[in-house]
Amino acid sequence: MKKILLAEDDPDFAGILKQYLELHQFEITWAENGEEALQLFQTKAFDICVFDVMMPKMDGFTLAEKIIAINPEIPFIFLTARKLKEDKIIGLKLGADDYIVKPFEADELVLRLNNIIKRSSQNHFPKTADEVQIGVYVFDTKRLSLKNDTSTQQLTEKEASLIHFFYTHKNQMIKREQILKTIWGNDDFFSGRSMDVYISKIRKYFKDDSRISIESVRNIGLEFKIII
Repeated sequence: MKKILLAEDDPDFAGILKQYLELHQFEITWAENGEEALQLFQTKAFDICVFDVMMPKMDGFTLAEKIIAINPEIPFIFLTARKLKEDKIIGLKLGADDYIVKPFEADELVLRLNNIIKRSSQNHFPKTADEVQIGVYVFDTKRLSLKNDTSTQQLTEKEASLIHFFYTHKNQMIKREQILKTIWGNDDFFSGRSMDVYISKIRKYFKDDSRISIESVRNIGLEFKIII
């Protein structure tokens, strides 16, 4: 049974959701606020987290930031009654795997949870050579880091997977759909926005070498260019 940390301050909604998810073979640990959820995360292992955005003591966004600091690879979903575009942008920047607006169909949540867990378990970075030279950078595939003479950037598995994919397809146009299906497991709208956030991060990681760039061609794809 896959273990879910559910942080939701509405006990009635949380109780119904907990029972429904348990019927679909999930093991649910419920926290009624962000502080309690953080304490539980520090003492138990979970496969995925589901956070309400608006909670007392600690909101869902702050909770996600603290949990990412503990385990940057844990997948998580935000639940919210608000439809603000700004909230979705915050969720995307945090690296959320999905953002679901209440009310929603419980069957839809179950489907999304299963899909995220499936691709999360499959999305292990392919270990090849321990170190790969990319311009002035050394990409350490074992320690998941990108370093040059002056700094070292620690990477998440998804960041490392994306860099590895770009490098193995360097200097060629790659369709967005191909990247999404390989790294994110699907090419839906939310995954596309998430990919854009990750690409922005990776551009910054390579900023010290002007010979390296990630160029976008609207409605077609991207090219990881390395000038030799």
